[in-house]
Amino acid sequence: MNDTAALTMERDPSAADAPVRGLSVVSIAKSYDRKTVLRDVSLDVSRGEVVGLLGPNGAGKTTCFYSVMGLVKPDSGRILLDGRDITGLPMYRRAILGLGYLPQETSIFRGLTVAQNIVAVLEVSEPDKAMRRER
Repeated sequence: MNDTAALTMERDPSAADAPVRGLSVVSIAKSYDRKTVLRDVSLDVSRGEVVGLLGPNGAGKTTCFYSVMGLVKPDSGRILLDGRDITGLPMYRRAILGLGYLPQETSIFRGLTVAQNIVAVLEVSEPDKAMRRER
């Protein structure tokens, strides 16, 4: 993932010692056979922050994302959500903790709008309807 850039806003340096509220990817690596796809990839995403991964085809963007979501197990490193290690958790457990994945491909929710699809993902982690609307 050498040519891939994570676009994010600077974090407050005074919060360096505080536990990260959000997602932390810590030195993950992944290889397929003898091809290294991810090498020492780290990033922090605060709750509510929007981040984009940019890079050419084959740079490791999808593998990084799938590792975060639990679709691909990294060979090494850790993935934390609100300070909790979720590296070994399956995708459905991550969803219960509030980490959702809405693929761009048509799915079983194809009759729903984008907003309705997002609410469907939020229903797993937020039982309060008013809070789901706010999020």
